[in-house]
Amino acid sequence: MSAPVGPYTPIVRAGDFLVVSGQLGLGESGLVVGGVAGQLRQAMTNLSALLMTAGASLSDVVKTTVFLVDMEQYSTMNEVYCDMFGDHRPARSAVAVAALPLGADVEIEAWCYKPE
Repeated sequence: MSAPVGPYTPIVRAGDFLVVSGQLGLGESGLVVGGVAGQLRQAMTNLSALLMTAGASLSDVVKTTVFLVDMEQYSTMNEVYCDMFGDHRPARSAVAVAALPLGADVEIEAWCYKPE
């Protein structure tokens, strides 16, 4: 897991929910290669690692928001998203944005239901 790129907490418990701040495709040496596909796969790996620190997993995610710099990459994002979540389908929003931190192509945030 990489350190946050701003003044925020990466994961917060709010009652029975875990709220995970937006995750970029950051590996040990910065943004991973591979555009949206590579970055989203890494971002979801980072998301999964944060959830594990609180005893949760991707199967506990109930809502995500995906931010894309290029909406032409929507189908690529969907392929990786489905691959990473398997048959689990959380509610989701996908939003086009002008730019993301560190020049990233994609970012994902999540809400997870995990009773204490």
